[in-house]
Amino acid sequence: MFSMLKKSFFLSFIIFWLISFDGISQQPNKTAPPKVTEKTTFQTSGQWKPVTDVRSDVAIVYGTDDRRDMTFEQRVQSWRDRGYTVHFMTGIAWGNYQDYFTGKWDGVKHLDEGQVTRKGDTIWHGRMVPYIVPSANFIKYMKEKHIKRVIDAGIDAIYLEEPEFWSRAGYSESFKREWQKFYGFPWRAPHESPENTFLSNKLKYNLYYNALNEVFTFAKEYGKSKGMNVRCYVPTHSLVNYSSWQIVSPEASLASLSCVDGYIAQVWTGTSREPTFYNGLRKERVFENAFLEYGSMESMTRPTGRKMFFLTDPIEDWPRDWVDYKKNYQATFTAQLLYPMVADYEVMPWPDRIYEGLYKTSANSDKKERIPRFYSTQMQVMVNSLNSIPASNNRVSGSAGVAVAMSNSLMFQRFPTHGGYEDPQLSNFYGQTLPLLKRGVPVSIIHLENVSYPDTWKDVKVLVLSYSNMKPSSADEHRFIAGWVKKGGILIYCGRDNDPFQTVQEWWNTGSNSYKAPSEHLFELLGIDKTAKDGVYTSGKGFVTIIRHDPKEFVLKPDEDKQFIEAVKLMYEQKTKAGKLVFKNNFSLSRGPYELISVLDESVGSDPYIIKGKLIDLFDPALPVLSQKQVNPGEQAYLFNIEKVNNPKIPQVLAAASRVYSEKAEKNSYSFVVKSPLNTTNAMRVLLPSEPKKISVNLYDGKIVTDVVSSWDSLGKTCFLSFDNMPDGVNVHIEW
Repeated sequence: MFSMLKKSFFLSFIIFWLISFDGISQQPNKTAPPKVTEKTTFQTSGQWKPVTDVRSDVAIVYGTDDRRDMTFEQRVQSWRDRGYTVHFMTGIAWGNYQDYFTGKWDGVKHLDEGQVTRKGDTIWHGRMVPYIVPSANFIKYMKEKHIKRVIDAGIDAIYLEEPEFWSRAGYSESFKREWQKFYGFPWRAPHESPENTFLSNKLKYNLYYNALNEVFTFAKEYGKSKGMNVRCYVPTHSLVNYSSWQIVSPEASLASLSCVDGYIAQVWTGTSREPTFYNGLRKERVFENAFLEYGSMESMTRPTGRKMFFLTDPIEDWPRDWVDYKKNYQATFTAQLLYPMVADYEVMPWPDRIYEGLYKTSANSDKKERIPRFYSTQMQVMVNSLNSIPASNNRVSGSAGVAVAMSNSLMFQRFPTHGGYEDPQLSNFYGQTLPLLKRGVPVSIIHLENVSYPDTWKDVKVLVLSYSNMKPSSADEHRFIAGWVKKGGILIYCGRDNDPFQTVQEWWNTGSNSYKAPSEHLFELLGIDKTAKDGVYTSGKGFVTIIRHDPKEFVLKPDEDKQFIEAVKLMYEQKTKAGKLVFKNNFSLSRGPYELISVLDESVGSDPYIIKGKLIDLFDPALPVLSQKQVNPGEQAYLFNIEKVNNPKIPQVLAAASRVYSEKAEKNSYSFVVKSPLNTTNAMRVLLPSEPKKISVNLYDGKIVTDVVSSWDSLGKTCFLSFDNMPDGVNVHIEW
């Protein structure tokens, strides 16, 4: 009897357990939702449209203004309804703030708060939109009118872009008021002396530093009051570009603010095509300029751990032709990918103007058309690759360890000129960088503002420094440089120290200091004569080379960079124990299965770069599989190396002008869904175990797609597919 009871209880328990388990299995999945990815973004002022459905992770909605038929919140929701994470962006120096300037917001007109030139002209960004002198009242307006509304809409990432104050400005009544508050003495005309120029630009710098600090701090505090963790980013041009274009902005210093989570590096054809001097010739050098711009941005945040998005633009602000856009897009795109430690991207700004704008069909034609299918296909292959391209510890090819110093004060000396001292096209900067870059040396950047961070000095073997075009902001910067040299670092100082800004009233010649130039203070700390002439000097375990020429002299005339190059080569090869300083005409880098190559013109040779393997050409919309790719001087290549695929036995999409979803691989079949903007053509390479026997392509509503182009490549075991894109999705099923 007892035995039967035990058996009955055991059977009852099993039945109960099975029923309970089955009940549990039918419940909704209560596991944590998948982590939201924010690797790729784009910015748009419009609502979702099928022709601009870019399929990046994040849609950054621009501006809080309401439209005639749509509120800001409805614009935001239109992107959320399509599965996007939504962030927000607006300008901090300009924007659709007419309600502020015309007095609608607080009953007082504020058009006098625009940036004004010496002639009394306001610098405008658009109709009734001046570039702003960011007063306390304007900062209050930004908080109350814009930031609060954005957070109330549930957005937890805010981008305030382009904190810009023009060097030629500084004459408005509002700026004069800010001068009095900041310095404690009356305004001085910026053009009247180098010191006035320097003081004016320092104030401009601090005004936007303070504005961003205040607005972002408010955003984080208000977000916290609503249970949100609000992140704050600064989309900004590079320090290279702002210095070249004579604009002042806080740049590197923002990376040390606790309320700043990161940046977007606004580098594109429009900034990188600014002409430069090299070997006596002034011309556009888009790849080289982009490489230096991205490098200056990456080095701003690497020591501080802030997030960095790199931006490229398939077109640019200035109207050109499609051939021009394609060529320079490839150059800037390659340059950004040569920094493998950055793997987050704004894939494009303003998709509406890219997909719907009209641009010239050729340089010599007045005929205009929307983006050609070949270019939109290529562009979409490129931007969709960014969803998966990995960060990497690999380094771009070449002799690593040569760095050039930069400082925010580069922006302080650009306009106006004094005493007849000129620095055409920022040549004092390019004189330190282009002679190395053009010889295939991947010169890096360090910011004087970051020298206190240990990571700034990681892997730096030779530091090139000049005070011909910038000045150190504090004596502490010199203490860190001198400490690094004495531990075994190599410093190459280039400069005559005779530019007019050497004499401005600053820390090196005020108080207990009486140095005629800031370099004298540095040399004294290094233990060498403070007015040392050309030569090589020892300092602790390190060495100092002094070249008494301004760096601009190395590039403004032909063949004038030999002394500089020989000095770098000597120090690198004989003092750093880093091996030979290799000169070549190319850069290359592998990032996972992706191969990046750029071949330089005006370099040490004209040989092409040849790579062999099973390679998909991602700059060709036909996605051909090549056994060899030749890259000529002045060209770049972006390739997918099939031989480096992870799990090559598993079917997978290797490249596509669309984003891939809902992949399902079975024994003899592979299916997936692809989405991309309307009015574009999808091209894709799919890795398969063997040649397909059947390919089915259907729209989301089940309608069969009949205009499918397909082919089989036996070299890489890939199937090429092409058909029209649909934002709602196209279903692909392949059997073999």
